[in-house]
Amino acid sequence: MSVSDAMLPGMSEVSSNRSAAPDEAADVRELADIPAVEVISRAAVMLMSSAAEKLGLADDDPDTSPRRDLDEARRVITALAGLVTASVEYLGPHAGPIREGLQSLQRAFRESSAHPDAPGQGPGEKYTGPVY
Repeated sequence: MSVSDAMLPGMSEVSSNRSAAPDEAADVRELADIPAVEVISRAAVMLMSSAAEKLGLADDDPDTSPRRDLDEARRVITALAGLVTASVEYLGPHAGPIREGLQSLQRAFRESSAHPDAPGQGPGEKYTGPVY
């Protein structure tokens, strides 16, 4: 299975070997050739980016962002927390920055909420512990 075969719907960063021009075929990597730490790190970065967008952090005023969706942000942050917690031992030097990014998103979620969750009850905190 190639990286492009594993892409989610709507993702078009990597083209498929089957339809790629000869120049583009070299850009496609087989999943079996990609180290696990890279796959996990890329997944974490994608989840972080999604959570930031859903929190409205990409806009000048997150409170009025048309992309802001706290229910969706909660789901993505919780998924990120599960991934990070389950894979922290494999991330090596990447673990610290990814954990810090997760905690920043958890704090941003709490600050964005009209009725913040109690410590330990926020998105992903069942995996990471309370974030203040």
